[in-house]
Amino acid sequence: MQRAAAVTPVLRAQLRSKPTNGHVAFVPQIRKLVLEFCERWPTSEPLRNVLREGAETIARENPHVEVVVKKRMYKEPLVRGFYLNGRSKEICLKGLDRSEVMQRIQLLLDSSGAKIKPVKGHPVQSSNASVRGVWSGMHVEETFKI
Repeated sequence: MQRAAAVTPVLRAQLRSKPTNGHVAFVPQIRKLVLEFCERWPTSEPLRNVLREGAETIARENPHVEVVVKKRMYKEPLVRGFYLNGRSKEICLKGLDRSEVMQRIQLLLDSSGAKIKPVKGHPVQSSNASVRGVWSGMHVEETFKI
């Protein structure tokens, strides 16, 4: 009598590192785009036109993004972006035409989801007076001669 060999399952390899942006790959930071509109309000007309004509192309050009279209009765049109870092951004589309709506959608698609940080540093303010004092051209011994 022969014994049956024990069968061991073959498990898939686990991903050891998270995919990150670098010289090899680019990971877009947006994961979900929600377009909210009202069927009756005239302020939602440009967004409804975008949804009729361009929603499918937006979804095809960005396969990494889940595109959700939601009815939001008797409220202003909105577009929301949800990002991998857990943050979300929301833009009101009231009073914008079709091209501006597309620009706002593209803005959310290109954004990282991080807070906007000022480029300039904050001005230094001190509670103490300056050691040298405040300079004034009136207190110079010799005036500048041309």
